[in-house]
Amino acid sequence: MISKDSFNSNSTNVELTCIPEDTTGLERIMLAAQGDLQRLLSSFFARPIFIELIYANGSPRLAPASPEHPITQSRQVHLVCASRVVCVATSNVTITNPDFERLFLDEKYPIGQTFRKMQRSAVFTLLDAQTQVVEGKRELRRTYTLSTEGFLCEILEVFPDRDMFTRGEAWLTESKVDLELENTCAVESQDTMSRWLPVSKGNTVH
Repeated sequence: MISKDSFNSNSTNVELTCIPEDTTGLERIMLAAQGDLQRLLSSFFARPIFIELIYANGSPRLAPASPEHPITQSRQVHLVCASRVVCVATSNVTITNPDFERLFLDEKYPIGQTFRKMQRSAVFTLLDAQTQVVEGKRELRRTYTLSTEGFLCEILEVFPDRDMFTRGEAWLTESKVDLELENTCAVESQDTMSRWLPVSKGNTVH
């Protein structure tokens, strides 16, 4: 465990150990998020954060979830802001409570909102935090668990570009402009090719 959250009647202390030395204050807040990452990202960007399901593979539901008949699911979702992926979350979930089963599998609540709907405080354990460069982008990733009686989630989250935390709205806007420019260039290139397509070897153009 590389995080410790303690409090008493007049103080609160969150300790994060063995995390990258260059981690910023805002990144530390994201690393310490306990099922409320979507809320924190929405507060930071001042925009809604949407969940896009990429895949979900579950075990057969032959009986209501219970310790004797656990239901498992592996899933991946993208957290999206202004059409940009700000986090990729891959999870393994074990359910042994029928109320969690209903909210999570039938009503399709995301993990964090499932805890909130059940009015349960999740036990948070940060297992690992790393940074690396992938295709020229500086990634931040963390592995952690959220658990309460009847609901256990093992989660890997990848923030694909740490520049989002330093540039905020400018990062979102810049990314959108770049995407529109790429689309414009692609259309112009296609138009140019279309104008030349009728011309073949041996043909005379007047």
